Amino acid sequence: MSALEPLLALSRSRHSVIDVAMPGFAALLWLGRLPPWPVLIVAIVVALAGYTALYALNDLVGVVTDKEKFAGAGPNPGYAVEASPLRHPVAQGRLSMRRGVAWFAAWYLVALVGAAWLNPWLIVVVLAAPVLEIAYCRLLRVSAWRVLLSGLVKALGPIAAVLTVVPRPALGGMALMVAWLMAWEIGGQNIPADWNDVEEDRRVGARTIPLVFGPAVAGWAVLALLALTVLLSLALPVLSPLPLGWGYTAAVLVAGSALLLVPAVRLVRDRAGRRAARLFDLTSLYPVAMLAIITGSVLAA
Repeated sequence: MSALEPLLALSRSRHSVIDVAMPGFAALLWLGRLPPWPVLIVAIVVALAGYTALYALNDLVGVVTDKEKFAGAGPNPGYAVEASPLRHPVAQGRLSMRRGVAWFAAWYLVALVGAAWLNPWLIVVVLAAPVLEIAYCRLLRVSAWRVLLSGLVKALGPIAAVLTVVPRPALGGMALMVAWLMAWEIGGQNIPADWNDVEEDRRVGARTIPLVFGPAVAGWAVLALLALTVLLSLALPVLSPLPLGWGYTAAVLVAGSALLLVPAVRLVRDRAGRRAARLFDLTSLYPVAMLAIITGSVLAA
C-alpha cells in the first residue's frame, strides 16, 4: 500500500472526481459556452480541491462515531464508487489524524486561493462549506432532517461555478438550480447511503431517514425526490442562453429515467440494502450524464 492510498480513500477520490461534473454542468448551462481556458483550468482545480477537502473533513469530524460503527465488524463494503477497503482510513487506524488534517488543510487552501482568484465572492462559499459540513456531521444523533444540510453542501459547488462565469445571476434561477440539486442529493445520495449503512447507524444511535421513518417511507421519499429532480431538470433550460430544444430535453429525460427513476422504483419494490447501494451508484453518475448532455449542446451551438 502506497502512502497516498489512505489519503485518497479519506477524500473518496473516485467520488470527488465524479462530483466535479456537476459544477461543470452548472457553469456551461448558465454561460452557454466554454469559459476562457485560464478560468476553466483554475475552476476545475478549485472544484476538485473543494470536494477533496470536504470529503476528508467529513471523515475527520466523524472519526469517533465511525470507530464505534466499525467496532468488531469493520466498515460496510460500500458501493461501486466507494468500494475501497480503505474507506474511513483514520477510523480504521490506517491513517493518522495529523496526516489527515494536513491533507484537508492543503486542499482547502488550494480551493480558497483559487476561489479568490476566480471571484472574491466565492470566498464566502468556500468558508461556508466546512461550517455546514461540520454541522451536518454533528447532527447525526440529533435529527434526520440534517439531510437538508447535505443538500445545501452539495449545492455549493454548482453555486460557485455559476458565480465564476455569471457574476450576478438571477436569484430565482439560482433557487431553481439549488432545489434541483438538493432533490438529487437527498433522494439519490444521502438517503440511499444511510439506507446502506443502516445497521452501522443503528449501532451508534444515529437518526437518519431510513432509521427514523422506516424503509417504506424512505423508499417513497427517494422516489418522490428523484421524480422531482427529473421534473425540475426540464425547467433548467430557462437559465441558459442556449437554444436547448427537444434533443436536450429527450437526453435529459433518458438520463433521469435510467439513472434515477428506474432504480428508485426498484428500491420501492424491493427495499433491500443492495438496491439502495445500486441506486447510489447510478445516481452518482447523473452529474456526468448531465455534463455530457450540456457539453454536446454547447459544441453543437
